[in-house]
Amino acid sequence: MRAKAADMHSKDCVKVAVRVRPFNKRERDAGSRCIVSMVSSSITIQDPRESQSRRSFCFDYAYWSHSGFTRDRGGLYVPEEPGGRYADQDSVFQDLGEGILENALQGYNATLLAYGQTGSGKSYSMVGYGPNKGLVPKLCDRLFQSIRENQDTRQCQVFFSMLEIYNEQVVDLLSRGTRTPGGLRVREEQQRGFYVEGLRTIPCDNAVQVEQLMEQGTRTRTTAATHMNANSSRSHMLIILQLKQIFSKESITKQSNINLVDLAGSERQRSSGSEADRLKEGTAINLSLTTLGNVISSLADVAVGKKVVHIPYRDSVLTKLLQSALGGNSRTVMIATLSPADICYEESLSTLRYAERAKRIQNRAVVNESPTERLVKELKAENARLLQRLGRLGQEGRRANDETKELRQLLTHNELQIRAIQTLWEQHLQEALKDWEQQYANITQERRMMQMHPYILNINEDAQLSGVVKLFIQEGEWDIGLCDSTPKYISIKGLGIQERHAVFRNEQRRVTLTPLEGSKVIVNGNTVSQTTELQHLDRLILGSNCTYLFIGFPSERGGDDWSRYDYDYFQSELAAAEGIHLVESSTGSSQTDPSLLAVFYDYIKLMPMVAEANQMSQELNKGVEFKLEIKNLALSDSKGHDLKKEIVVRVTAVGRKQVWMWSKTKFVNRKFLMEDAYQRHQAERSRDNIAEGLSTAALPRDKDPFWDPVEPLLLGTAHLWLQSLAFRIPLEEQLEVLGSEGTEEAILQAQLVPCTSTGLALGEDEILIDPTELLGRRLDFQLFLEQCCGLRWIREARNRGVQIGFRLFDCSHPLYSPAVWHNVNPLLDHRVHFASLHTSQHLLDYLQSSAVVLELWGLQEGCTDLVSSLEGADPVNTAPVDSAELSCSVRALQQDLEELKSVNSSLRKENHILREQLNAARNDGVRGRSVRPSCDAEFARALKVFYHSMTSVRGQLQRLRRHRPSEESDLLGFRLFVDEQSRMLRDFSEQLEQSVSTLKQDVAAIVRRKRERSGIWS
Repeated sequence: MRAKAADMHSKDCVKVAVRVRPFNKRERDAGSRCIVSMVSSSITIQDPRESQSRRSFCFDYAYWSHSGFTRDRGGLYVPEEPGGRYADQDSVFQDLGEGILENALQGYNATLLAYGQTGSGKSYSMVGYGPNKGLVPKLCDRLFQSIRENQDTRQCQVFFSMLEIYNEQVVDLLSRGTRTPGGLRVREEQQRGFYVEGLRTIPCDNAVQVEQLMEQGTRTRTTAATHMNANSSRSHMLIILQLKQIFSKESITKQSNINLVDLAGSERQRSSGSEADRLKEGTAINLSLTTLGNVISSLADVAVGKKVVHIPYRDSVLTKLLQSALGGNSRTVMIATLSPADICYEESLSTLRYAERAKRIQNRAVVNESPTERLVKELKAENARLLQRLGRLGQEGRRANDETKELRQLLTHNELQIRAIQTLWEQHLQEALKDWEQQYANITQERRMMQMHPYILNINEDAQLSGVVKLFIQEGEWDIGLCDSTPKYISIKGLGIQERHAVFRNEQRRVTLTPLEGSKVIVNGNTVSQTTELQHLDRLILGSNCTYLFIGFPSERGGDDWSRYDYDYFQSELAAAEGIHLVESSTGSSQTDPSLLAVFYDYIKLMPMVAEANQMSQELNKGVEFKLEIKNLALSDSKGHDLKKEIVVRVTAVGRKQVWMWSKTKFVNRKFLMEDAYQRHQAERSRDNIAEGLSTAALPRDKDPFWDPVEPLLLGTAHLWLQSLAFRIPLEEQLEVLGSEGTEEAILQAQLVPCTSTGLALGEDEILIDPTELLGRRLDFQLFLEQCCGLRWIREARNRGVQIGFRLFDCSHPLYSPAVWHNVNPLLDHRVHFASLHTSQHLLDYLQSSAVVLELWGLQEGCTDLVSSLEGADPVNTAPVDSAELSCSVRALQQDLEELKSVNSSLRKENHILREQLNAARNDGVRGRSVRPSCDAEFARALKVFYHSMTSVRGQLQRLRRHRPSEESDLLGFRLFVDEQSRMLRDFSEQLEQSVSTLKQDVAAIVRRKRERSGIWS
């Protein structure tokens, strides 16, 4: 029993804390609802789409930092009321940081993992901003405070390391040399486990030195992210503090590692479709986070007694380095951060599930004894034995001098080893002192320059990396670009940066920027090609996406807060210049439509990535262009309701004139693969193994992220309204096929023809006044696609083709017309016969309120035609619909045909007899029911005229909806727009009034004639 109890005590479960942050600007603008509630350490999350669907989780710690706080004079966020529920930075540190520190001082390894989607508050909890210090700086302050308080009883040594894992490559963020190609290697030793070979460890005497090292590492991380075109939100950052405590009196040494890990963003890319990218998971970007999830799941299964054959620590660099933290020799804490907004439901739920699995992991932590101290004790013991032997030899005097000499040499060697081990710490400190002095001089110099000169400040997607790099513009003329050979140059690197990119001139307290030929320079969202005078807080984008904020002369600065000019501000400014900007909702309220807001933020997020992809394509000679588009911007469904809008990327192979449409998810995945190819290309160029200008086109086509097999593209849609079918009135239309963004792609001539079961068109006598007369009866009609005119798709490249796709009522599969190629005005001549054997109210409602959406599909050379899912049927004559109410199956019609023929023959005979009786009654002057058929036919003709006129009215309404002023319009342009809008409204009103007036007149005439006839007969 004792052994079992001791074993249980040695197992430490991973402690898990969850922290809920406040809404950010994006969520506030979207009018987001809070869907997370918290009671004690229990958290409940509600599905925003289903109010009754709730999930509850229980953790070791739960922190409510969403509301109930205020900002004091010093800038600290504190609870509004004493004892309030708001959890500030101090509360988090007292629970988590103090425990980590206590474990480290006791000699245990300790690990803190921060997990959550990008923007969920990981960096704020780990590092903090301004006076609101996070866990890492507070931990360092308390660590050195504890060292000072206990310096009489122990000697402490602290070493600091900082590294980043990006794309399975380890980067030393404190390295003084050039970056190692492929990153540092991770090796394994039996005693040490996995470690990073060549990682720089720097001794520290106080928390200020640690803070300076973190700033240095952050600067390196920022520069590397720019040079390597990497996204910091996709990288993991590890800070390693090695603490060695030497207790001289007890002759005990305790050594522990404190691992502080800021994991990459855990958000899942939202897919616009279910397409599977052929190169999905081909990049190592997601490997570490995916493997970490697999390791946590396996360890959680082990904890509940499941049999697990293999725990995949070795599958990624991150899990190798965290092996001791997960199921090994460490006491581990995970803090999971999440947003409480309804628009982040899926990501927040995923984070909670991840954290729930992690809390089941059990570690076996032990107090660590330093191998170095053990070696010193062993050497001292051996020296004592050697001295005893030398003493005995001296007394006996019988041994040879050679043996005495050998023992003295061994003793001297051991003493040297002891001295070397004991002086190692002092040597490290002396070496580090030189670095501190140099860094202090650099910091002092930078601060002095900030008070003298204007400069540009880097702005990064990761707020932690913004404001790190300052490039000063001293008096005179300064070149900026890749080159560093001129006397006055400012060296920057990044995609699209030329050798000499632009020229800064600082003369007479005025700073100007002049772009050089072939370089891309954007100021405040607008591309500039001429000399531009810069004003304080101007926004600069150099090359593809090197973003800087211009800070003017000290006299211009005042107390400006430049923090609002974040990365999103730059991209929003760019989007506005392209005509994409947020507008107020149509209801006149100041709150933006949340769906539009989501599209807007997706757009500005992808803009820099698209610019970088275009630059990489250009440098690698791929001949591929990328362009952002808003899918379904001007399109609607069969009811006329707007379709869900989302961002897609149009990919064009310029030389071959091939086009692809990639979802956001697919593009992001491909972008990382492009980065891999580009970085390999740059490495080859730096080794001079390939000539200037050659690309990594040696990649096989199936591995090339810039290429895809061609496939049909949806070019646009047109709506053919079905209301006339409910009255059995034929309809002939010239439809405008509109592209996703409202551009005219073609004109489509189409007809709806009510007909008999054999396909004969119905006459005017068959027109109905009341659609309910169709209930329970058979309805036949044909959709006739006549011709397509002015195809823009084929006008751009003659080797292309088109097809028309559509589906009707509850068709499970779309139907397609035969493909036509190489013709701008192709004759389609495609007819499809539909039949409802038993017309229901549901079908009748559908006909009166819906349209058949005709999709124009573009075909490219090498792609397969779209095929209708018709088994055993002729698609020209029939189109099967998987429905009990709407059936177009040829086999069903053939089985029913014979019965219908006999019924039809009987009906014709009966009809002939009735007509003879009617004529006889009319000739005899008998009053009867003859007025009704005549009036019914006249009503039907009037309705037909009315529906045709309403078609043109509907077209005018659609044109009014699409009519928008130009983004570049001045006051005169807006006046012209208002005049044009007024004219269109007047035309619409006149057409509508004329149609209704004509119908009234026709009905009045019919009623008048009916009364006249009634008067005669009476």
